[in-house]
Amino acid sequence: MATSPSSSAQAARDRVARRLRDLRADAGLTGTELAVQCGWTHPKTSRLETGRTPPSPDDIRRWCHACDADDQAADIIAQSRDAESAYMEWRRQMRAGLRRLQDHGDLFQRTEVFRIYSPTLVPGLLQTEGYARAILAGVAELYEAPPDIDQATAARMERSKVIHQPGHRCVIVIEENVLYHRMGDEDAMAAQLGYLLTAGALPQVSLGVIPHAVQRTVWPQELFHIYDDQMVSVELLSARVRVTQPSEIALYLRAFERLRGMAVYGAEARALVLRAIEALS
Repeated sequence: MATSPSSSAQAARDRVARRLRDLRADAGLTGTELAVQCGWTHPKTSRLETGRTPPSPDDIRRWCHACDADDQAADIIAQSRDAESAYMEWRRQMRAGLRRLQDHGDLFQRTEVFRIYSPTLVPGLLQTEGYARAILAGVAELYEAPPDIDQATAARMERSKVIHQPGHRCVIVIEENVLYHRMGDEDAMAAQLGYLLTAGALPQVSLGVIPHAVQRTVWPQELFHIYDDQMVSVELLSARVRVTQPSEIALYLRAFERLRGMAVYGAEARALVLRAIEALS
């Protein structure tokens, strides 16, 4: 049975509590001894290591210092932050419409290197207007969201202009299936595939396609974006998961490099796109 975002978030909180508990045990400290070193009461120690109370960053730093594990503080702080705010349920966010979901604050402007893997769709940064409109219309219908398709499409197109601005580089890997999943009518799909040929030739864009018949070293993954090495955004059907824990980011970076190594580029990638265009008619 699928796990709900809320229960997954609770499980993440429990993992943070377990890490704190294990640190204390490994340090040979009792709950009372740790409380004295941290400057709080024993009941607080109990609440933190059972997950009843989420720890603050300062709580985690004090805990790690008491356990002679200062080097683990940053990782546990990030893990705790993920547990409290990582799951952003689509349905709740979409109550205000799809236009709002296109806003990423200054994240896109701040990011120097976008690493994107997609097994199903052309990533948003390379979408054409017709293709994006078809996707957003389907999203609005599936999630019963306000149908602000025109505004959301325009916002997505505006957001994608970042790839043409100095100081940004996009490394994108898609599965060959992406070229055949038809979104919109034939004209919209043809325009999208044609744009991949154009965008793939931009000096700031690296577009790789993983062929159907490749010998795989990593199985197909869920759609994810890596923003520099600071955050990973994973898109699930029911939620967007934000990953900021350094050890988990490192795992996504490692997986991305393996996926990138299976892809073809340049003339070989263009040949796969041209074959998909021919298959439209």
